[in-house]
Amino acid sequence: MHSNPSEIPEPRKNPSRRQNLSALARHTWPLGVAIAAALIGVLLYSALFPTPVPLTQSEIDESVVNTMASATPPPAYSAQVYQVILPSLVIIQTQKEPSEGEDGVGVGSGVVINESGDILTALHVVSGAEKIEVSFADGSQTSASIIAAEPEHDIAVIHPDQPPGLVVPAVLGNPNAMRIGDETYAVGNPLGLAGSMSAGVISGFDRSFTTNEGDIQLKGLIQFDAAVNPGNSGGPLLNRNGQVIGIVTALANPFEQKSFSGIGFAVPISTAATAAGIPAY
Repeated sequence: MHSNPSEIPEPRKNPSRRQNLSALARHTWPLGVAIAAALIGVLLYSALFPTPVPLTQSEIDESVVNTMASATPPPAYSAQVYQVILPSLVIIQTQKEPSEGEDGVGVGSGVVINESGDILTALHVVSGAEKIEVSFADGSQTSASIIAAEPEHDIAVIHPDQPPGLVVPAVLGNPNAMRIGDETYAVGNPLGLAGSMSAGVISGFDRSFTTNEGDIQLKGLIQFDAAVNPGNSGGPLLNRNGQVIGIVTALANPFEQKSFSGIGFAVPISTAATAAGIPAY
């Protein structure tokens, strides 16, 4: 039985090749654009940031040497301490009645402790002197006189007749905050060598020492091992901040020689400063 020709479906038309390519292009062009952009980006990055050339060993060694040569180490604490105390340091020269074997000329140290120019020193440095002359850090010199004394502590306060134009008082520290083993510095004029500095540590507290004359026993002293010699007496004992924690008063001489044997003594500044009217602390 034959079906009606009018009911026979028309054959499906196949899309042309051009239409297929067009459809494919519409679907793939975003991917192509992305790939092209990526390639352009890689090329631009390579042009702007080329791959670094590795350094040779000789170039590395030269760079290390140059870096080490240009590095400036920080100053030592001792150097900073010295600069802090130097404007307040005083050389004390005395003239006493000559005695057997001695010409009567003495040298000691002192430290300015207030804006009036008063100088704290050891009493034995100036005791019995017919003339006292002080030299300040700026080079000026003037005569001075004793205005206060505490023999039981071997401490004296002297006042210059003509203070320098610029008075720089030292900063007083707290000896009670120090501990055995803490760094300490002694600055003075040992053997007449002006402005000398030595470094050491605190060796003990509350020490006693009998003066050479044997008539006074000093108590409550700080023991330290920074080198001191004749001429250091009266000078400041300092902490690592450049603050005065004591006044050098004696050195131990087990062999009856006037040379340092590793033991020095200082009156705590909290005690010594009372001679200048500063309350004990």
